[in-house]
Amino acid sequence: MTTTAFDDHERLQWADRAAAYQDSLASLCAQPAAALLDAAGVMAGTRLLDVGTGTGTVAALACSRAAHVTAIDAEPSMLTLARRHAPDADVRHATLPDLPFTEDSFDAAVANFVINHVGDPAATLVELQRVVRPGGRIAVTIWPYPPPPAQRLWGQIFDAAGVERPLDLPRLAPDKDFSRTRDGLSELLHRAGLDDVRCDTITWIHRTDPEAWWNGPVNGIGATGALMRRQDPGTMERIRHQYEQHSTAYRDPDGRLALPTAALLASASVA
Repeated sequence: MTTTAFDDHERLQWADRAAAYQDSLASLCAQPAAALLDAAGVMAGTRLLDVGTGTGTVAALACSRAAHVTAIDAEPSMLTLARRHAPDADVRHATLPDLPFTEDSFDAAVANFVINHVGDPAATLVELQRVVRPGGRIAVTIWPYPPPPAQRLWGQIFDAAGVERPLDLPRLAPDKDFSRTRDGLSELLHRAGLDDVRCDTITWIHRTDPEAWWNGPVNGIGATGALMRRQDPGTMERIRHQYEQHSTAYRDPDGRLALPTAALLASASVA
């Protein structure tokens, strides 16, 4: 199995956090699911591989289209929820970039907010190519940079609370990294040898309960959660105070948050 320090950090970061993710940020990541499947050409009878399935949102939607779905994830707690949410899918444990499938096993592959969590994104795309037949499609989503308001909000909160950013968190090696822009993501797919690359920006308003938006990072979800877990009680109190202050501007009359956000959706054909 091919892993890096970044991969090891990500596995530890997500260990046993499926329930916390489901109750906080899963609905945010679910928004592009239909567009992702459309970009991959998923319809009735499509043999689809959903990598990094998480709680199974994309897999379940693909099953509702009568696709033949295989879904994988590296985190056992995610697989438990994925099997519950997508009972018609073949849900398996596997870790990117090494897939336990033969060449040309699938008509399409999708990765919803996944390649930003692997130590070698290009190698992951090459492996997806290997298991998708020629002429099949691959579609991926990532969060863009600069971050949209929903994600930028946390940086503003941490700055106001005086939170120092750690310098010791694993990062992608420079030769493995890519720009989180439309051009950067498109270039990554081209570099992996894919054809007919298309990349668009999807925008939407994420509506959520303020406590759900708070609980994701508090329970260690994502890069924000990794930073939150390092703080002492006094700093956490400051962060909570700044959260209340900064989130007020995004509250609907009913008290829920209405957070503008965006994602990059790229797709390509296998040569």
